[in-house]
Amino acid sequence: MTKPDLDTLDNIKLMVNSFYAKIRKDELLGPIFNERIGDRWPEHLEKMYRFWQTILLDEHTYYGSPFSPHATMPVETEHFEHWVEIFNANLDEHFEGEKKEEASWRAGKMAQMFNYKISYLRENKL
Repeated sequence: MTKPDLDTLDNIKLMVNSFYAKIRKDELLGPIFNERIGDRWPEHLEKMYRFWQTILLDEHTYYGSPFSPHATMPVETEHFEHWVEIFNANLDEHFEGEKKEEASWRAGKMAQMFNYKISYLRENKL
């Protein structure tokens, strides 16, 4: 049985919902995300739908700065590596195709950039 690609908003919602369901239960990442987001999960998920819709479908519905909310999170390289691992496993579970591969590549690059920027800010106490 073939899996769908990430080429519709409904599939993006499936990706986001299934991924964050895993994150919320994860021993390493769950406490950080749950503490930071609190009872605002519906709002966060909606923002993530718009973010990925903008990136993957080229439908510009996300406006904002994705790094800012993460800048002061208590995360290290291991957190980003684990995040990418869960993200890619979730993609593999539900999807296949060009957009799925693009999502994986973009998530990996985003994790690298966020990790670098957070480390830089900490080291330079900006």
